Amino acid sequence: MTLTFKGQVALVTGASRGIGLGIAQELVDRGAKVCITARNPEPLADAVRGLGGEENAIAVAGKGDDPEHQRAAVDRTIAAFGRLDMLVNNTGINPVYGPVLDTDPAAAAKILAVNVLGPLAWTKLAHQAWMGEHGGSVVNVSSVAGLRTSPGIGIYGVSKAALSRLTMELAGELGPAIRVNAVAPAVVKTKFAEALYVGREEEAAAQYPLKRLGLPEDIAGAVAFLLSDQASWITGQTLVIDGGVTLGGGL
Repeated sequence: MTLTFKGQVALVTGASRGIGLGIAQELVDRGAKVCITARNPEPLADAVRGLGGEENAIAVAGKGDDPEHQRAAVDRTIAAFGRLDMLVNNTGINPVYGPVLDTDPAAAAKILAVNVLGPLAWTKLAHQAWMGEHGGSVVNVSSVAGLRTSPGIGIYGVSKAALSRLTMELAGELGPAIRVNAVAPAVVKTKFAEALYVGREEEAAAQYPLKRLGLPEDIAGAVAFLLSDQASWITGQTLVIDGGVTLGGGL
């Protein structure tokens, strides 16, 4: 079976680069129109050009946890393409490193606002704007950091564990018309994750049974599957995409 999204429309948050852009490219390659979001207009404009221009993609710049930006992006998607079939909540932040007990409460609150409450708000808006009446599919980008202890990035891990749990709750509430799933990547070679592998990639990859770190396309293909009708009997699940690293307890 050929996985196609011809005639369908997706909104992908945090998609000016890295995993988000890889997902957007995968969806466009399979026939979808996309709206992409991120904080900065210039990288977004470059991403739209790379996706084939405004025939295939539009961009709305703003902060992922800003309600006005969220509503504007959903409204612009509907105005430009007439529908909203798929939502990928990819935006995530991790501005701190160190022990959980040393984390500034304001920083912890911001991480939870962007990584957990943001996806909830985006999903609610997509539901109100289109999916509640017409159906659809949502994929949240979680992390293996949410599956076990993650020293140094503990609050980020807490937020991703909460996102996977939120995925289950939304799946239970929004079925059967809307499916909600998540993916949990290990380290993927993006700018966001550079601190985890730059200068020590060979050492980092040695922990993985598949002996390499992830690439954005590794995540994009799995997300496309979960969004598609081929996954029509899958909801509330978090698919681990980790090169096998969690088999041995590594990160």
